[in-house]
Amino acid sequence: MAAMPPGTEHPQRRQGPERRDGAGRLRVSCIVAGGGPAGMMLGLLLARAGLEVAVLEKHADFLRDFRGDTVHASTIRLLDELGLGDDFRRLPQSRLDNFQLPLPAGGRLPVGDFGRLRAPYNYVAMLPQWDFLNFLAEAAAREPTFRLLMNSEVTGLVSEDGRVAGVRYRNRDTGSGRSRLAEAAAPEEELRAELVVACDGRDSSLRRLAGLTPREFAVPFDVWWFRLPRFHHELGGIASIVPSFGPNEAMVALFRQDFFQIGYLTHKGEDARIRAEGVERFRERVRNLRPDFADRLGAIESLDDVHMLDVRLNRLSRWYREGLLCIGDAAHAMSPAGGVGINLAIQDAVAAARLLAAPLRRGQVGSRELARVQRRRQLPTVLVQEAQRRLHKILFSAKRGDSPAGVPRLLVFAARHLPPLRAVPARMIAFGPLPEHAPPFARR
Repeated sequence: MAAMPPGTEHPQRRQGPERRDGAGRLRVSCIVAGGGPAGMMLGLLLARAGLEVAVLEKHADFLRDFRGDTVHASTIRLLDELGLGDDFRRLPQSRLDNFQLPLPAGGRLPVGDFGRLRAPYNYVAMLPQWDFLNFLAEAAAREPTFRLLMNSEVTGLVSEDGRVAGVRYRNRDTGSGRSRLAEAAAPEEELRAELVVACDGRDSSLRRLAGLTPREFAVPFDVWWFRLPRFHHELGGIASIVPSFGPNEAMVALFRQDFFQIGYLTHKGEDARIRAEGVERFRERVRNLRPDFADRLGAIESLDDVHMLDVRLNRLSRWYREGLLCIGDAAHAMSPAGGVGINLAIQDAVAAARLLAAPLRRGQVGSRELARVQRRRQLPTVLVQEAQRRLHKILFSAKRGDSPAGVPRLLVFAARHLPPLRAVPARMIAFGPLPEHAPPFARR
């Protein structure tokens, strides 16, 4: 796992001014639970609106492997609108320029070509998510009303007159000399706010505490993530995604700075069998799908190096209750198909900031205002999830035709004979069905 870049070790140490209510309780305008892409973006935008916002992140840092590491063109454009684009482009990253499908007779068919989009938003950036989150944390820390509380896990909701009025949380100080027992015994603290926003992911504890239950959609596969090295002669050049297909399995290799991030896909519920078969059989699975990786499979030393993602696809019918709003994966868990989950979550955050900043300033955020956020983001969520469900059926269909991996022949024909149409799937991945722009109050 890579270390944080110099100068970004503890952006959370800067905190905004404290405000207390008439009863002496600490209070902010908005509490954001979860320091992922949606939470950090929402905190930054609300702070730029002059609102007191506290982001609570339960971990001590952002360093976790195999999170989504794509920053889409819509987000890069957003960063430009926020005055952060030049600094973002200086972060070490690779660029995804196209995605292709293997043909049964050999060769590759370009299906999506980001190069056909208008520059400078004609690619998807790929960088470790911890670098991106530290980058957002540094930008937000420059706003005087922003607070980032790391190692702070929400343990309960505070209710008042039938609405959510804040949270209880435990701050586990992991400094030198602290034991695990001391961390667990850390006292609960209370923080009040006009609005609590759940950005705590697909296993959202706030969603559960609020009594909100998502509708689950069947997913036929899980993903096993691991890394393989990229050799020196493979560095640079155009980065593309080319999936490999076998009977009831598939694999995709994502370019990183000096390694490949590999996702192996097969039917859901196979993790115990895969691990029982052992590491050599897993290496064989990889070798069968990508013979060109045979010279580096020793990097998979054991199945401890392989991390299983239980793929889920769900969404809430109602994203809110009085005083609380769910966005991102807390409102709609996405499949990794297309890699668009981060993009959708950030767009949720932008819409929420734009629609709720003024009501928050007035101290008047009710169900009507929260419903506006859901109405704005519901359609793109449904469209993307339905596209992912269709893609799931294509990837794991029972019949294999002449087209690669059961991909519709019409799509193959269009990609082969009508190259300009390759911009259509590229645009849907790069921008999504309803891209958001930075609100005027947040632009620099």
